[in-house]
Amino acid sequence: MIVAIAGGHGQIALLLEKELTARGHEAIALVRNPDHVPDVEKHGARAEVVDLEHTTVEALSAAIAGADAVVFAAGAGPDSGATRKESVDRGAAVLLADAAVAAEVGRYVMVSSMGADSGDPDSDDVFQVYLRAKGAADADLRARTELDWTILRPGRLTDDEATDRVALAPTVERGAVPRADVASVLAELLATGAGSGLVLELVSGHVPIAEAVAALPTDPA
Repeated sequence: MIVAIAGGHGQIALLLEKELTARGHEAIALVRNPDHVPDVEKHGARAEVVDLEHTTVEALSAAIAGADAVVFAAGAGPDSGATRKESVDRGAAVLLADAAVAAEVGRYVMVSSMGADSGDPDSDDVFQVYLRAKGAADADLRARTELDWTILRPGRLTDDEATDRVALAPTVERGAVPRADVASVLAELLATGAGSGLVLELVSGHVPIAEAVAALPTDPA
């Protein structure tokens, strides 16, 4: 399986690239900065330099051509302003979906955020703008019948070591989750094809990741 990962130099993306490679898959890391190419290559990925804020559907579809799946793991970052929340967290996610359709890549896994549907429409607070942008990107993906999509909404992200124990369901209690466990859940969703048509929340829990993914409903209705 070949997986193209937008935001390929991010913390979750690097962990995912390493895990996919260990499982015998091929990862394509989409990175904005050429200086990040050696880092993603160390994690086993092949780099494609593309700036998601300044590219076209045609250029992006060429970068992901031949992939079996795409993962949107990009983000404007905690220190960015409202403008980049819109251009990256919403705009780049939508662009990747357009490119996936153009390149005939059928599977799209979105790394979203718990609470993505709860952004205050009347607030200019940057975090509220972020939640609105993530919610809008999720809504766009959910409307696309051409793509086999899964939206993963982790809780508060930590740099703790992996536990391989999670709570994964359409709705879970709010909590935290290590980035390493998020990457493992993504890898399992991709490898098994589970979670099709589902919006899933994810926090640390008590169920081994493989079991939690295997227990997901197969009918989104």
